[in-house]
Amino acid sequence: MNLRWSSCLAAVALALVTAGCGATGQAAAPAPAVETRTFTGDNGEVTIPAHPQRVVATGYAVPALIEAGAPLVGISTWARGVPMMSPDELATYEGLPKVAGESAADTDYEAIALAKPDLIVIGVPAPLLAEVDVERLATLAPVVAVGPTIPSAWREISRRHADAAGALTGFDAARSAYEAKAAELKAKYAGVVPQLRFGHVGLYGQITDGTFHREFNGSWGTNVAQDVGANYYGAVKNPGPGSRAVSEYPSIEEIGSSLGEADAITYSVNPDGSVPASVQRVLDSQLWKNLPAVQAGRVFPIRYTEAATYSVALKTLDAIDQAFAPLRTP
Repeated sequence: MNLRWSSCLAAVALALVTAGCGATGQAAAPAPAVETRTFTGDNGEVTIPAHPQRVVATGYAVPALIEAGAPLVGISTWARGVPMMSPDELATYEGLPKVAGESAADTDYEAIALAKPDLIVIGVPAPLLAEVDVERLATLAPVVAVGPTIPSAWREISRRHADAAGALTGFDAARSAYEAKAAELKAKYAGVVPQLRFGHVGLYGQITDGTFHREFNGSWGTNVAQDVGANYYGAVKNPGPGSRAVSEYPSIEEIGSSLGEADAITYSVNPDGSVPASVQRVLDSQLWKNLPAVQAGRVFPIRYTEAATYSVALKTLDAIDQAFAPLRTP
């Protein structure tokens, strides 16, 4: 063997030894195994990291995981919640890469891949999950789907989002603050609110269809007020899935028959206090003005009725406290 060939073999051997050893000459330790657990979502049982480090969230999971302080690396847009966010939450929202749009179908798979998630939490209603290529996403990271059901279920749904993302500590802090405030207000209004039969006019009536949005217990505009002791009488005539189980869309001319037995009526307004056109259409109706509750002056605008997290629901409680204050005036 000539000297040049011997030198080459020695160099190769040295390279192999260096690659297999650390700085101290010891063999490099294998990367530690990632601890996992099983999580049950709308898409079945999924093996996920026990302590996720890079989470992508879409839909209703976005506000829940921002509030809980999850390690987010990408989110869908959530325009409807922007007016309700705190300055810190808004800064987090604006600073995160947007990997999907407002609809489930508007998912940017390449952007999600670039975010290098170790967990993807999808927060869209189960019927819309078919618009997402879950199998394609699962090639990038484990996918957990937890979508909304009836509006009042945001409490359970947001907890499951936080649980999947390993962010229950932040979630529990927000929930505790909310529950303490709700208990305080329930005691404050115990002498008057539970004795009244409430009705509620929601945001989603359609002027072009000549309908208004009547909400019952468990709906968007009612569920937080229920925690203060309010009871919204009646029930949906023809229940359907999701929010259709707790709200309906009567025609404008049915205002009297729908709300005529209410002792008091609440109605949804925008976060800035302005009245949406769909609600203003109701307030302008002579049928509304003829209602006993309206003539008695027991009508109350409520802001933040689209709350889907505890931090926003705290604002809803403050709005309810402000609205109900006249009820305690002798």
